[in-house]
Amino acid sequence: MPRLLAFDTSTETLSVAVRHGDRVVSRSAAGGPAASATLLPLIQALMEEAGLWLGDLDTIAFGRGPGSFTGLRTACSVAQGLAFGAGIDVLPVDTLLAVAEEARHRFGAERVLALLDARMDQVYAARCDFGTTPPTVSETQLFSPEALVVPEGWAVAGNAWTAYGARLGGVDGATFREVLPGAEAILRLAPALLAAGHAVPPAEALPFYVRDKVAQTTEERAIIKASSASLS
Repeated sequence: MPRLLAFDTSTETLSVAVRHGDRVVSRSAAGGPAASATLLPLIQALMEEAGLWLGDLDTIAFGRGPGSFTGLRTACSVAQGLAFGAGIDVLPVDTLLAVAEEARHRFGAERVLALLDARMDQVYAARCDFGTTPPTVSETQLFSPEALVVPEGWAVAGNAWTAYGARLGGVDGATFREVLPGAEAILRLAPALLAAGHAVPPAEALPFYVRDKVAQTTEERAIIKASSASLS
């Protein structure tokens, strides 16, 4: 097994995991704005616990997005810096694929519609099918909660139910699997992704945003406010 460091900072929960042979050590902490200050010390602590130096690693895997813009920039910059220092490649992993892998691992789901809260009254969505190696992942799309359509026979997983609940079209709260794109899921995905040639040089450790903004501009807010006033 490759010696791997994996981390994800795409949500409000930061996670780090290290594989050394058959041994995996992992830890979670608060993410969000705290991720930039927490990630490196946590990586150092887990590397020491696993008995590895940075130069011992074969690859650094990280959640590339979609997710929190700040979190993704943190993950990419840390992955780039560490990989440049170690002289190794990086493995960018789709966070929705990591969500689906966690649902597969914990609940046995083989076809998963992965959903993450995208804020701004939208969700990120992608279909992940584990019937192939590596898994097949559809193009990530943005939907309003009500516009979702769940393919028949597919499991639904992620963190979107907490944010939108019954507004999620075609989703049953009793069967929604509440999971996050954790570092251990990234570790489990890594061997097949590496074998398929998905590793890239450190300079290509880039975030996957889906959309290019997270908030409305002052002008856009003014237009919306004026439009609302004209309708009242």
